[in-house]
Amino acid sequence: MTAGFQPLIAVLTLLRLVLFALTLGLTILSFQAYQRRQSKRLESAFIGFAFISMGVALTTLVSQAGGDATLLQISETVPFIVGFVMLYLSLYR
Repeated sequence: MTAGFQPLIAVLTLLRLVLFALTLGLTILSFQAYQRRQSKRLESAFIGFAFISMGVALTTLVSQAGGDATLLQISETVPFIVGFVMLYLSLYR
């Protein structure tokens, strides 16, 4: 990579960290809500946000790995699928 892309890579890395912090914050808030009032809906929402946070974390790690990481890209997609399915369930229970 050329030196001209270094600032862009730094900004992208910072944005990914902010995204992870936001998803982690949602996970913590949903867990606290579930602890206050234990229901299947809040439990599903918490699990969904937890898996989405894992997906964001894996996406960040895989992007740092670089190269041909098709298997890693598949493994980063699965937590998003599980997370969104759990959020869907929490809305329709």
